[in-house]
Amino acid sequence: MITYRYKAQSPDGQTVQGVVQGVDEFDAADKIRRTNPIILELKPVKEKAHGDGLLNMEIGGNRINSKNLSVICSQIAITLKSGVPIAKAMELIGAQSEDKVLRKIFLATAEDVQGGAGLASSLERNGKNFPATFIETIRAGEESGNIEHSFSEMAEYYEKTYKNQDKIKSALSYPIFVVCVAIVVLIVVMVMVIPSLTQTFESLGGELPVMTQIMIACSKFFQHAWPFIVIVILAAVIIWKSYTKTEKGKVVQGKAQLRAPVFGKIHQMNGSAEFANTLSMLMSSGITLDHAIEITAKTMNNYVLAREVAAMQPMVESGKSVGDAIDTCQHLPATLKEMTKIGEETGELDQTLKVIGEFYSNEADTAMKNALAKLEPTMLIFLAVFAGFIVISIYLPMFTMYNLM
Repeated sequence: MITYRYKAQSPDGQTVQGVVQGVDEFDAADKIRRTNPIILELKPVKEKAHGDGLLNMEIGGNRINSKNLSVICSQIAITLKSGVPIAKAMELIGAQSEDKVLRKIFLATAEDVQGGAGLASSLERNGKNFPATFIETIRAGEESGNIEHSFSEMAEYYEKTYKNQDKIKSALSYPIFVVCVAIVVLIVVMVMVIPSLTQTFESLGGELPVMTQIMIACSKFFQHAWPFIVIVILAAVIIWKSYTKTEKGKVVQGKAQLRAPVFGKIHQMNGSAEFANTLSMLMSSGITLDHAIEITAKTMNNYVLAREVAAMQPMVESGKSVGDAIDTCQHLPATLKEMTKIGEETGELDQTLKVIGEFYSNEADTAMKNALAKLEPTMLIFLAVFAGFIVISIYLPMFTMYNLM
């Protein structure tokens, strides 16, 4: 809904001012004329881009949470099947949602739909961060008259999405925790422990072991050079982020992800699962194949895979089969290509893609667990060697200290 500021004349001739919300200018004018027949001025109110102030800002920004979106889509689908009108269903479910972003979007959309606006267009206008997959699926359901099916498909699709995200987060949590602890310990040792020991060694005189000298030199370097190190790291991150926003940078990053040892295979499997699950869901919702491929390409995380899938769209639109088009994708696995061809030949492409999507999701999960199972002992060995070096470097001079005291 758009907010308008108006100036009008009441039936008794007095000038009144106020604000009103409407789908468009004509809708707002109709609402004003119900109480004030003569409109003197009507202007849309410019909305602030980031809320009304710091206190009104929502923690986490306007990002869409996949888990909350899955839950709210499932609730709306069930409510619609019970015979509740779409606007009322969105208002009821939206008001009950604990997600502030989704509550705001769905309540605004419910008001728009009650005013006569289309559901997909209202969601697109109110939820600018909604992925194209969500908007186009709802639009397809709206056009086919089977909107509850679209919400059911979205609930299942986003449930898979957030479960896969949770698996990755839980798998990476332990290695990240170990690395963070190691960095903190390194900083404490180099900045606090080593300098105090160095003063003691130097005051007693005598020649220190080579390992101890190396450790002291490293400590002094980190003490004096840490601002430079921080600046270099921040500069490198900023340069890389800026570079990966360019076309060439996106391609380089995408290829690096696919060619990385161990993790390259995981990126390929995740990309295959994204392709199969998204395309299957879009086709089941009634979206045409060429348009479904176009949307799928926009939702894929790896830019190289996304570009290859996007190149399929004009081929399919010109009359080529999906099997011929997918053969041009160099980085998609052969199994996915063959299963796509089989699904197309049997006339059950959406169901075949759904099965193969689950297969690659499980394969990616297994590959991630295997990679981390190998990574964890490697990290522990490295930390043990590092800790051993520090301990030996500290204890070796002790024997010299006892002789000098």
